[in-house]
Amino acid sequence: MWHKYNSLVKKAVSLNLQAKNVADGMRSGMYHSMYSGRGIEFSGVRNYLRGDDVRSIDWNVTARMGKPFVKCYEEERELIVFVIVDRSLSMESSSFGVSRRLETATEAAALVLLAAQKNASPVGGALFSGTVEYMSEPKNDKNSAMRLFYKLDSHPNRTSKGTALPQALRGAIKCLRNRSLVMIFSDFRCAGYEKELAMLGGFHDVVAVRISDPSDTKLPAVGTLPIVDSESNITMQLPTSSRLFQAEWQKQGLEFDRYWKNICRKRGVTPFVLENGKDPTAKLVQFFSHREAFR
Repeated sequence: MWHKYNSLVKKAVSLNLQAKNVADGMRSGMYHSMYSGRGIEFSGVRNYLRGDDVRSIDWNVTARMGKPFVKCYEEERELIVFVIVDRSLSMESSSFGVSRRLETATEAAALVLLAAQKNASPVGGALFSGTVEYMSEPKNDKNSAMRLFYKLDSHPNRTSKGTALPQALRGAIKCLRNRSLVMIFSDFRCAGYEKELAMLGGFHDVVAVRISDPSDTKLPAVGTLPIVDSESNITMQLPTSSRLFQAEWQKQGLEFDRYWKNICRKRGVTPFVLENGKDPTAKLVQFFSHREAFR
């Protein structure tokens, strides 16, 4: 049962403390330029994005550059945050002795959610497994944020297999009316989501957070190991003591990482790898404070 695992509610005090550092990273890093609203002091211009107020267009820069730019103001303080969390069966996997990918994804998403709250940001999100389980529009409302937090801590829907990542991305496209920071927490072990990812990345600042695991590139050498695909129930016998097999397994894992990062970058999305079983706080602080290093 879900309550046997590390509950977010039980860790709420610790998560709140850690979220302060993440919130500071959001405010001081590159995301400073994404805070919406009108202030007093002009601080520069950026590319016009769908949802921006046309009254903020800098017509002089627009005419000079041949494409629309909008003015930014130092007092802009509202960053809209939307988290998407994969709760499909493949996220239950992990190396021996390491927490499940889903636990790492859930804790990281909770930290982003709590950090956004500390910055008085509107927050929303989507949870999916074989179906879209929950979807909420961004609101600057404590009750709405807490409802999403408790949904994150709930038991995933196990009535259908597969993954509803494309549907979750389409749902986000429909409910996000203004430019937002969208963070997708998943293992991305599926296909058919590239079109939706490109559409979302064309209007919003999208970060694809892949939950990696040591088993992606290395398995324990324990002889013939039966592996069951959680989505299809297909069982494979893997010769883990074979050096040739281990080399091929590592090659496939590294190639998938390169392939996935290429998919993201071609679609205007920032790829960000979060290692399963490790405290996500430091990695999130590093990401928000030094965004360019992850592009």
